[in-house]
Amino acid sequence: MAMTRGQAWDLLTKYNKEPFHLRHAITVEHVMGWYAQELGYGMEKDFWSLVGLLHDLDFEMWPEEHCEKSQELMRDAGVEESIIRATASHGWGLRVEVKPEHEMEKVLYASDELTGLIGAAALMRPSKSVADMELKSLKKKFKDKRFAAGCSRDVITNGAELLGWELDRLLDMTLRAMQAEEEAIEAAVAAL
Repeated sequence: MAMTRGQAWDLLTKYNKEPFHLRHAITVEHVMGWYAQELGYGMEKDFWSLVGLLHDLDFEMWPEEHCEKSQELMRDAGVEESIIRATASHGWGLRVEVKPEHEMEKVLYASDELTGLIGAAALMRPSKSVADMELKSLKKKFKDKRFAAGCSRDVITNGAELLGWELDRLLDMTLRAMQAEEEAIEAAVAAL
């Protein structure tokens, strides 16, 4: 039986309490759902969204075992292997050797760090929103290695290459995803 969003949320909040981590999980959930629709995987939108929601399941409590511990936690919880594999793949080359192969896994790998960069850039704006952010200002933030230094530019660039996309396409699409989903993300965060 497929996992529901409620079951995924219960599992996430069992190991994640920090508002920052919960906001990131919700953001990536919505971005992945947007990408599923945009790239022609509308029938798999719920699956893509669940992968986004659960991708950092272990990060808050086990940062040194990120993408390894989560596999164990999910197996113990009876989560299907396709979700376990997909979430683990975003740690490819960093923590695990599970290479992103499906387009969904590549999108997660490419957009995860980027959502953090875009979110940080939004906080610097007078509006505190992505709604009025333009690609050129995002590109400027991306090039400034001191800005949101924890967001790996190498992972983002490698992700674009994995997808066979120009970096600008990845930046533009992920920004559009966050713009399209901003209200829903804020509503979900407000409900925490």
